[in-house]
Amino acid sequence: MDYLVKAIDKTKNLRLLTISAKDMIFEMQKRQDTWSASSAALGRTMLGATLLAAASLVEDEELTVRLLGNGPVGACVVTAKSDFTSKGFVQNPHIALPARSDGHIDVKKAVGQGWLQVTKKQGVGEPYTGEVPIVSGEIAEDFTYYLAKSEQIPAAVGLSVFVNANNEIGAAGGFMLQALPGASDALISEVEKRIKALPHISELLLDKTSPEKLAEMILGPDLKILEKDPVAFKCDCSKEKYGKMLATLKTSDLKQMLTEDHGAELTCQFCKEKYHFSADELSEIIANKEEN
Repeated sequence: MDYLVKAIDKTKNLRLLTISAKDMIFEMQKRQDTWSASSAALGRTMLGATLLAAASLVEDEELTVRLLGNGPVGACVVTAKSDFTSKGFVQNPHIALPARSDGHIDVKKAVGQGWLQVTKKQGVGEPYTGEVPIVSGEIAEDFTYYLAKSEQIPAAVGLSVFVNANNEIGAAGGFMLQALPGASDALISEVEKRIKALPHISELLLDKTSPEKLAEMILGPDLKILEKDPVAFKCDCSKEKYGKMLATLKTSDLKQMLTEDHGAELTCQFCKEKYHFSADELSEIIANKEEN
C-alpha cells in the first residue's frame, strides 16, 4: 500500500512528511512508458509535489510543479491535489543515461539547468506561482531551495526512485522536513546529523523501511504520528472536459477536422487515455458554437 505519514517531533517545532509510493510511480511509468532517467526525474518530481501538496494544501486545492530543465528529459510537469492524488508527464519519456560512478541514475545530467516553478490554486483568489532556479538537478535539493527561497521555510528533502533493469519501478519514496518558527538552531543541527547518517533512501526503501520507521529515524523515538494517508496516481480527465476543450477551437478548425478526419481523437498528456469524437459529436459541437 502506498501512503504518506505526517509527524511532529517531541518539541513540536519540526514537521515531517514521509512517503512510500512504489505503485503510484509505477502507474506513472507504465502510462508514460518512461525509461530509467525519465522515470527517475518525473518520479522524484511527483514525490516532491505530493509531499508539498500534503504539507500545504487544504480541501479541494491543488498545485502544479514544473521542472523546466534543459537536459535530455526536458520538462517534467506534475499536478498534485489535497486528496493525496497526483498525475504527471515528461516531455521526453525515452531517456536512459549511463549510471554515475556510484551506480545511481544520473538525474542531475538528465534534468540539466533551468527553473522549478510551483503554482498553487488555493481558495478563491488567483493562482500564485513561485519560481526558483534549478540549483542541483537532483530534484530533492531543488525542492529544499524552493521552500527556503519562495516560502521562507527552512527544510530538508530526500527523494528516491529506484528503477529496475527492465525499466519497472523497484522502489519510490522519501521525506520532507520543515522547521516551524520555534525551531532552535541546535534542534535543526541535531536532526540534520540524523539525516546525514541515514543510508541512501533507495536502500531504505528496498529494505522495506516503512514511512513510520523512516520518520522515527529522522525525528527520534519520541515523535508523534499525526496522520496516515493513502497516495495514488489519479487523472481527472474525461470526455466531457475534452469536449469543452474542442469547443474553444475556431469553428473553421473544427470544420476542417470534420471534413478531413470525420471526427477527432484527443489523448490526455497525463494518463494517455484516448477520447474519440465521432462526426456526429463534432457536428454537434460546431452547431452549438454557431448558435452561441
